[in-house]
Amino acid sequence: MPGFISLKGVCKAYGSFQALDNVDLDVAEGEVVCIIGPSGSGKSTLVRCINLLERYQQGEISIAGVKVAPDRDHLAKVRANVGMVFQSFNLFPHLTVKRNVMLAPMRVRKLKAAEAETRALTLLRRVGIADQAEKYPEQLSGGQQQRVAIARALAMEPRALLFDEPTSSLDPEMVGEVLDVMRNLAKAHVTMIVVTHEMGFARQVADRVIMMDGGRIIEEGTPKEIFDRPREQRTRDFLQAVLTH
Repeated sequence: MPGFISLKGVCKAYGSFQALDNVDLDVAEGEVVCIIGPSGSGKSTLVRCINLLERYQQGEISIAGVKVAPDRDHLAKVRANVGMVFQSFNLFPHLTVKRNVMLAPMRVRKLKAAEAETRALTLLRRVGIADQAEKYPEQLSGGQQQRVAIARALAMEPRALLFDEPTSSLDPEMVGEVLDVMRNLAKAHVTMIVVTHEMGFARQVADRVIMMDGGRIIEEGTPKEIFDRPREQRTRDFLQAVLTH
């Protein structure tokens, strides 16, 4: 049975470079899937294709049983159901933290300002920075900005969240505060696909870990299976490199 998010034979090339090569993936509702692998293995391209930030060329992607075509007609529906958190926080610098979180629900969901403000403040409390609501992004640390970005994604009440290396731009001491927010989302059974280099997070939080290399999923399993007894030599080599770095 297809998952809540389902990819069948998805291919994506940039010229002669095959970024995704016949990828199949099913993610159940409420599941947390962490994607690991070396740079250039297709991890970020995969989540960007799900959210239609990249146009895939072959195969099929469906969300909640509805096929997602790589065209503009599907954009609004996909973005309403699937939120995205990026490496670089992509906050609007001229808007306060609160207004950043309020904007999309007002424009896309047509929420009234008062309702959007209540939702924003609730979500900022959820990610632990309600006291920063009236500040501007440049007044916040990187970790705080990323938590605002998570609150902004949640403000659309998506059915799934995609994370593209959400801690890679952060100073090491700020990584933990963002991962804590993500752990709490996982405990609340939010459907999440997380591209990450944080192996400890993947081991602790993921229901399933996927190893990518060369645009393909080469191995998948529970965190225990992947980290303690990987089947593929490429997975063993990658984990040895990153865990002993």
